[in-house]
This record gives sequence, structure tokens and C-alpha cells, in this order.
Amino acid sequence: MKIKGIVGAMGLVLFTLSLSAQVVSKDSISILKDQKQALELSKKLTDRKLELAKLENELAGKTEEASKAAETAQQAAEDNKKAAEKLGDDAQDKKLARRASKSAGSAHRDAKRARRAADNLEDLRKDIESLRKQISDDEAKLASLPGSGGSR
Repeated sequence: MKIKGIVGAMGLVLFTLSLSAQVVSKDSISILKDQKQALELSKKLTDRKLELAKLENELAGKTEEASKAAETAQQAAEDNKKAAEKLGDDAQDKKLARRASKSAGSAHRDAKRARRAADNLEDLRKDIESLRKQISDDEAKLASLPGSGGSR
């Protein structure tokens, strides 16, 4: 008899709890999904802003590096021209020929370094511009999301 009473009481408790449970509406699920999307977009936006700051900090160094490489290449080209002129005056001189050859090699290497530095600088500028565009697009998306609470 006691067991039937306990089982009955447990059944009544379970029945009451199931009736009082909140029903999650489709609207609240939609709102939660929008909030989740806004949080994910906000995280991606923050990551991109950090990456942009890092790249912008590198810009000054790369600019200076490219400038120095260009100056070095220019100086090597001038030295090569002088060595070639001296060799032109006395084409049979082995010592002048060797100096002109070394000078030409040096000018070649320095010009290659200058081109690489300029290419690296240009690539960095393109990356920065691309990140700025992505950040702008993400900010526009975030502002248009209903769960974002407006613009940030």
C-alpha cells in the first residue's frame, strides 16, 4: 500500500513538473541564433583588427628596408659603372677585369635584394588594404544583425 502511494506521488510530481516546464518558442531560438552569429562575427572582427595592427607595425620597418635596399642597389650600380669605364680604358688589364666582374655581380645581387624588398613592401600594403576591407565588411554585417544590439 505504501509503495502504491509513493509511486502515485512520484507520478503526480513528474506530471506537474512537465506541465510547468517552459516551452521555448521559435522566436527565442531565432534570437539566440542571431546573438550567436553576432558574437562569432565580433570575435572574427577583433581577430582581424589585431592582425591589422600587427601588419601596420611592420609597415615602417619594411618601408625603411626597401629604401635602404634601393639606395644600396643604386650605389652598387654606380660603382659598377665606374669599374666598367676603367676597364674600357684598358681592356687587357686582368685586375680591372676582375674588379669589373665583381662589381657587376654585386650590383646584380643588390638590385635583386631591392626588388624583393619592394615586392615584400607592396605585398604588405595589399594585405593591409585587404584586411581593412574585410573589417569594414564585417562591421557592416555586425551592424545589420538584429541580435547585435546595433553598431559597435
